[in-house]
Amino acid sequence: MDRLFANGTVNAAQSGKGPPLFLFHSLLSDRASFDAIAPILSQSFRVIVPELPGFGQSDAVSGGLAAVADRMAELVKDGAGGDAAIVLGNGYGGFVALQMAIRHPDIATRLILADCGAAFSEEGRQAFRNMAAASRAKGLSVITDVAMRRLFAPEFQAQHPDLMADRREAFLRTDGEVFRAACNELAELDLRPELGKVRIPVLVLVGEHDEATPPPMSIELAAGLPNAHLEIIPGCAHVPQLQAPDMFLDAMGDFLPASRLHIAASPSV
Repeated sequence: MDRLFANGTVNAAQSGKGPPLFLFHSLLSDRASFDAIAPILSQSFRVIVPELPGFGQSDAVSGGLAAVADRMAELVKDGAGGDAAIVLGNGYGGFVALQMAIRHPDIATRLILADCGAAFSEEGRQAFRNMAAASRAKGLSVITDVAMRRLFAPEFQAQHPDLMADRREAFLRTDGEVFRAACNELAELDLRPELGKVRIPVLVLVGEHDEATPPPMSIELAAGLPNAHLEIIPGCAHVPQLQAPDMFLDAMGDFLPASRLHIAASPSV
């Protein structure tokens, strides 16, 4: 069921009962990228899956990633209703969650950062500049193949044509201006000097074959955080929760309160 949070500015799906667990989606996807795990998590948590600012029915913000993080802090505060919150971010959603935790140290009790980092290499920064420039010149359709390759390995794409058609359609629904603004922000971002501000426990996850945010980024991120644990998910790329939901949930289960998370076998994608 969808609800509006943060003074009506953020649209989010909510399901289940229990402690609040927020799931932030990536830049190249949408909240449906959590569809394989949200039903299982909702057996133990009140799962809130927002559309990030500028996506879907959520209002856009001006002011860069910091403003996005502040808006999502409003969502978490509103949605948690005073309860201790856990936040999971994938890709761009992970950068948003990390920035949020830096700017609002008491907003969550635990973080799960999947396939993100604190800063990109120069090669990674240039990739975002190139995507922004190409999409401005010719539209998102011209970079759809690049976007899908950053999400999924070619072998996975070939084996799951229906899923890939759905993910392509989801990407093409992205607001071009919001996409380009996010690309430009990520191309300049460097949160490494501020990682020490995040004192809460953090689980850093990354797909073994992630090309968008390669494992060295997650290794650096985990090393820079005061209280972090790193796990590399074998055989996966940028959205392991969609590619291998069982492995992703298993990794989460070791980090979340054991008495809360009851993982049943999830369907394979």
